[in-house]
Amino acid sequence: MIIELPDTSTNTVARKIVELRESGGAISLGRVLTLVVCAEHSEPTEGAIEAAIGASREHPSRVIVISRGDRDAEPRLDAEIRVGGDAGASEVVLLFLQGELARHPRSVVTPFLLPDTPVVTWWPGTAPDDPAADPMGTLGARRILDARRCGHPDTVLAQRLATYSPGDSDLAWTQITQWRALLASAVDRPPHTAITSVTVSGPAGSPSVELLAGWLRSALQVPTTRHVGSFEIRLVRDDGPTVLAIDEDRNAVLTSPGKPDGRVAMTPRELPVLLAEELRRLDTDEVYELALRGAAEVEYEEVPA
Repeated sequence: MIIELPDTSTNTVARKIVELRESGGAISLGRVLTLVVCAEHSEPTEGAIEAAIGASREHPSRVIVISRGDRDAEPRLDAEIRVGGDAGASEVVLLFLQGELARHPRSVVTPFLLPDTPVVTWWPGTAPDDPAADPMGTLGARRILDARRCGHPDTVLAQRLATYSPGDSDLAWTQITQWRALLASAVDRPPHTAITSVTVSGPAGSPSVELLAGWLRSALQVPTTRHVGSFEIRLVRDDGPTVLAIDEDRNAVLTSPGKPDGRVAMTPRELPVLLAEELRRLDTDEVYELALRGAAEVEYEEVPA
């Protein structure tokens, strides 16, 4: 069910939520968190809403979507409430802000936060330079970013490191969970010959590849070089390299000296899956911070002119 409330007020929206609760049951019972989604009018929000609804199967929540428009327009609030089949295991409150309201979204969203539940702030598009200092970021114990959506992929991780605060995370980091698991298992396999250096190849301007290189640099504490090219991770050892690459069928192929090749089918990880993984933990992701610091220490191969 979708209820539209054009040119409304926060009090009216809050009363409508109470009415829905009384008529259809306590729809807020069992909600484990409040997910605040921050976007601009120019950014598509339906994909983020669908991802939040998909993630709600694992994390029932109240989803509050703030879409900010023209700051110089007349103040106006348009709202939409989605419950039942249109919201999955969540309840979704969309708030479209214009004028002065768009300048102060925190004041608008605060009345809709569920009491005694953690708040997670997610920017599915462009995030502020300093998320922890942003008014919407201060609401959340966890702040989810997406460096893949940034317009400056060459500098975004340096900016993330400069403004990092405990609670920050990034879907570009979540995207490589499977690759990190494969590499960790490869390192744990005997014989445990020391790794002397690492080379990481991948597309230019890929924050996920940069974070993977940074994680290896931080975890292994060996020289790590980033190349532009096809995806490949090469762990250099005295008895031969351990290589993780992708074959023509998009399978992960792990090659080690004296061992048969290992192949793992790698299915694409869609946005709802990534978001659900992020919402499983609300504590600080120390390994992400180490990957950011490691990325600053990676050596980059010169790209031919």
